[in-house]
Amino acid sequence: MDQAERLRNIIKQQNTRQHLAQVITVTSGKGGVGKSNVSVNLAIQLSRLGKKVIVLDADFGLANIEVMLGLRPKYNLADMMFHGKTVKDIIAKGPENIGFISGGSGLREMTNLTRDQIQSLVLSMYELDQVADVVIIDTGAGISDSVIDLVMCSAQVLLVATPEPTSITDAYALLKTIQRQENFDPERMKIQMIGNRTQGYEDGKELFHKLSTVSDKFLQVEMEYLGSIPDDAKLQSAIMRQEPVTIAYPNSPAARAMMELALQLENGNVQGDPVPSKGLSGLLARMFRGKHS
Repeated sequence: MDQAERLRNIIKQQNTRQHLAQVITVTSGKGGVGKSNVSVNLAIQLSRLGKKVIVLDADFGLANIEVMLGLRPKYNLADMMFHGKTVKDIIAKGPENIGFISGGSGLREMTNLTRDQIQSLVLSMYELDQVADVVIIDTGAGISDSVIDLVMCSAQVLLVATPEPTSITDAYALLKTIQRQENFDPERMKIQMIGNRTQGYEDGKELFHKLSTVSDKFLQVEMEYLGSIPDDAKLQSAIMRQEPVTIAYPNSPAARAMMELALQLENGNVQGDPVPSKGLSGLLARMFRGKHS
């Protein structure tokens, strides 16, 4: 029995469990557009709406989210994979009851796992599905293999972009890379754009129009507009304080916009998401199925 078949059998055995977390992958075409800020603050606002939220920092090798939260987790994902720790061991407690998992040594290393390690990881991720309502995955920026792997295995993707021409160009490059993947299926992936550092509602809509027009015409990749976050000086002040803006300045324009986005995500999930989702364990299963088949 090969690794892919063995993994499918594990998943089939575990699919009797009813609770699966909503997995939201947050990405961007370039760095510096506020992607990690969006991930952290959305997590906090969703937690305030009564959701059990865990943030997975998949920007491997960096510690942006740790800095934003002012946390120094004792363990990370690599400790679970290679040092015998469990999922519960590596979940650090963050503000507003959110959970946080530091990425550790990198996704490339995990593509070379043995059969037993694959089984252990998948079973551990099913455990995470049972303790979270929402898992937010903060990817690295750009179009590296690790970013594309995560995005391609995701059913719900939030693409963060700013009105800067370079951000729009790089966001389009990301969409183009996704569209060119052999296993890209637009029916199985919902892509929603968030405009960041906008000058108002119309600015955000214009940004979405620019990006969606070219993606529709040249890539046949459809996006939805989730909303925008205004350019807010309080956001930079919160970063300097190593606090999320939703905690440091909960009534600021940026914090209020984050709550609107959280409500949009919650309402969309309540109404029924047409995109099939198998939780975080399903995401990893699809990734390893492609890598080890």
